[in-house]
Amino acid sequence: MDCNDTITAEVCKEDDVGDGELCEVMVAGYPVLLVRNKMEFRALGSRCPHYGAPLSKGVLRGHRLRCPWHGSCFNIRTGDIEEYPSLDSLPCFKVTVEDGKVFVTAKKKDLESSLRVKDMSKRCLLNRNTMLLLGGGVAALTCAETLRQEGFTGRIIMATKEKHAPYDKSKLSKEMNLKAEDIYLRKPEFLCAHGIELWTEKEAVSVDFQKQKVRFMDGSSQKYNQLLIATGGHSSFLKVPGADLQNVCHLQTPEDSSKVLELASGKNLVIVGASFIGMEAAAFLSDKAAAMSVVDKEEFPFQKTLGPQIGGFVLKMLQSKGVKFYMKKELHELKGKDGKVTEAILANGEKLPADVVVVGIGVTPNSAFLKGTSIAKDNSGAILVDLHMQTNIPNVFAAGDVVSFPVALLNGEHSSIHHQQVAEAHGSIAAFNMLKKQKELHTVPFFWTTMLGRSIHYAGCGKGYTDTVLKGSLEQQKFLIFYLKDGFVTAAASLNCDPTVSLIAEVLYLGKRISKEEADSQIPLLFAGPMISTMYPCDSKLSFVSALPRGAQHQPEVKAQLGAREIK
Repeated sequence: MDCNDTITAEVCKEDDVGDGELCEVMVAGYPVLLVRNKMEFRALGSRCPHYGAPLSKGVLRGHRLRCPWHGSCFNIRTGDIEEYPSLDSLPCFKVTVEDGKVFVTAKKKDLESSLRVKDMSKRCLLNRNTMLLLGGGVAALTCAETLRQEGFTGRIIMATKEKHAPYDKSKLSKEMNLKAEDIYLRKPEFLCAHGIELWTEKEAVSVDFQKQKVRFMDGSSQKYNQLLIATGGHSSFLKVPGADLQNVCHLQTPEDSSKVLELASGKNLVIVGASFIGMEAAAFLSDKAAAMSVVDKEEFPFQKTLGPQIGGFVLKMLQSKGVKFYMKKELHELKGKDGKVTEAILANGEKLPADVVVVGIGVTPNSAFLKGTSIAKDNSGAILVDLHMQTNIPNVFAAGDVVSFPVALLNGEHSSIHHQQVAEAHGSIAAFNMLKKQKELHTVPFFWTTMLGRSIHYAGCGKGYTDTVLKGSLEQQKFLIFYLKDGFVTAAASLNCDPTVSLIAEVLYLGKRISKEEADSQIPLLFAGPMISTMYPCDSKLSFVSALPRGAQHQPEVKAQLGAREIK
């Protein structure tokens, strides 16, 4: 069969699929997502283009479908991506209904791929406008792609100090055995085909905002019409004696990741900072290092973000793999021999053998090159932007880890959020506003951490939370935690409860407020598969039925629990 051949297949009976249901059907041996929404059928690619999550387990609200794993959203009418982290959209297939039978028609080549790249404008040399994007991460990448998708035909330059095309940085600490090319988000050939110039090993050292010109480390300079600063952040440096010894490492690049894996194998590893990077690296290296120690000033890992409950759960999980924790302790000094680190000395005098040290104590914005300019920054050096990603300088925008922006879940308070999905949303919004298409940021932060085969999903912004509500069991490794501030939910995290966090993200996206009482009085829903405890406030206009596996809402025990609270 030729890849351009068109296939039509009967996939089910019309009555097999209820309104609001998502189900996976087969067309010529390929899985397809079938959706019935307001009695109308739609057929799309069945897997999220991001990491391949089954979208039949996702959350549907109106025409918006949210991935159950990492929160990407797609329009079921067009397949277009509406929320990151996925960069790509879904293919759509023709659906017909005849004599109560449902048929899907598709080309074989479209069935073979569960993704579709959005159409982009071509570069036109007559358009002399230049969009200069500083940075080679996801914020700059989504800005470049959105510019092309929105019809910009001028010059787009991505200038990065890195030697690589944009890659998935979230994997540097999760899968340290991958080569850079394995985690490229876009290959250089893709960028070239869409008229996006990629300048690697090109670090900006100063900006003249009056002349609209950027100067680079190699002495060259480039003028711009619109500028995006998306230079990200770097791992904060240790401020102790011996911090400059060899084999004291930061996970910034694929080369750093490979180096740590090589150095730590069969050796004594000390991780300073029980951060996400630190804990993910500890999990990956737990069966590779001869011995491993983690040092942190807090009582539990990532205590300020996920709290003591999840922090304690992760601590016990890693302890069971032989990782030793030195919590509520401070690193005082690193000692070495022949210029290489050999020992970590704590403030209380304890000595830890250290052939290699990994530092994960936070992120510092890469904004030093803007020193002496009039651009507004906060005390940490993060660039201040509004909801259009506009700085206080005309024609200058900023996005990603280098910025502090108004966070809706913090009542508009400025904050920096270092998540891939947030950076992608920033880049896209910046592109719209660089093109004078007024658009404000409207997103719910979403991230995930993976350790020892377990993924914790998190949505919202729990900064400054004062209370939590725990549902499920930490011991059984099936739980949902709500984070509350001033009596209302601002974030949620879960393990083995998909798509609960995606559902809560959608409720928060709608601007609905979830009280502690509502969070505390959830109804456990038991059906074929893991227990999912979830909530659906009566005024949310969001039906949990849309998040259930096919046919689950018709099961008697689920139907009884839904009762009158089901809102369609």
